[in-house]
Parts: sequence; structure tokens; C-alpha cells
Amino acid sequence: MKCVILAAGRGSRLSRSDSKPLTPLLGVPLIERTMRTALEGGATEFVVVTGYRAEPVQAFVTELGRRLGVPVSVVHNPEWNELGNGRSLWHARSQLDSPFLLLMADHLFEAGIIDRLRQAELPADGLLLAVDEDVRREDIDIDDVTRVLHEDGRILAIGKEMPRFNAFDTGVFLSTPAIVPALEEAFAAGDSSLSGAVSVLSSRDRARVVDIGGAYWADVDDERAFRRGEEGLVSRLR
Repeated sequence: MKCVILAAGRGSRLSRSDSKPLTPLLGVPLIERTMRTALEGGATEFVVVTGYRAEPVQAFVTELGRRLGVPVSVVHNPEWNELGNGRSLWHARSQLDSPFLLLMADHLFEAGIIDRLRQAELPADGLLLAVDEDVRREDIDIDDVTRVLHEDGRILAIGKEMPRFNAFDTGVFLSTPAIVPALEEAFAAGDSSLSGAVSVLSSRDRARVVDIGGAYWADVDDERAFRRGEEGLVSRLR
């Protein structure tokens, strides 16, 4: 299964290195952790979308692909500093010809989350989003996390400032190529985020959720999240 990884952002809130995807966490670069976890979950090839400091990221993932024995192609998003993350996925549109995994380079997660997505029914011309229904978690930055409101598995709304929600977006998707026209429709409405495309699909009952069932995940967005990410991984090694 093809896996697209968005690795275009600068990550200015995490100042440990010049490249957020290449920032080591417990000695392993974030994007390498993402790729290895995806392989464990069943990915068989990768498309990595670069942006800020594209050259070292491309060199790293290309060499990692050789070491892991898995095909890796790289797409550059020249608009990485101007528009939302949906634009990064849009730049990879020519390679989206079948259902694919969609991941973020700076998210930690267990491979079991991918297993749950693959076992669920993928809506025709739609997508599945892995969500965490434990909205009382103290380690979540409530001001930054993307919130999800769903009912009977159907996404009703998604965004960062919704007052009413019952799950968090983990950044792990299983999608059909139908997300591309949904992105374009969202762009036309002035929204270049992935959430904008999810909203378009949800309006047609084509966006569903899969609860992660207590599995581990973390968005490594800033120094506080980085430290908690380290603690979370260490606790799972004990």
C-alpha cells in the first residue's frame, strides 16, 4: 500500500534542528520513525512531500528507502510557507491512483492504528480518519489539536476551534483519490488545509472515523510535546 508522508513544514516551534522531519527523538529522526511504523502497518512504498529545507530531507528519505528496501519518491511543495497542509498533498496528486495511507512526518503513533484503519470499511470516494475519543487527555495541547465531531462513525465537523467535539484528529488517514477534487473544492472556498477537504467529503457522507482504542499517538509540535513524546516512547519500552 502506498503511503504519503507530509514533511513540508518548517516547524518553527521546535528548534532542536534546522529540519523538523530530521529532528532525532531518542536518537531516531522523526520521519524515520514515521516510515518504520508505516512499514510495520503494511506500507509498501512511500511518497514524501518536502518543503522547507527540501534537499536534506530528500537525501535522507531516499537513502533510508535504500536501507529498508522500499521504494521512495519525493515531491516538492514550493508553496509550503504560504498555504496549508492540504496544498502539500495536492502536489502529490499525480501519484494518488488508489487508496493510500496519509501520515504526518512529525506524528508518533503505533502501527496498530494503521491496522484498525485497514480493517475498517473505506467509504467509496471517501476517507477514514483515525481519531482519539479520549478528549480528557492532559498531554494534548487543546489550543492546537484538530478537533472532530462525529456521530455513528460519520464526521460531522472538523477544525481547531470548535466548541463542541468528541474526538481528536491523530493525523493518520486512509483515503481514496477522491480527496484530490475535495482539496480543490476547499481551495476554491479559501481553505487550503486537509481539514477543509475532510469537511467537503463529510458534507457528502464520505468521511468516517475509526477510534484508536487507547493506542499511543503524539503530535510533536513544540518542545513540550517533544519531551512528552520521549516520555511516551520510553514508557512503552519498560
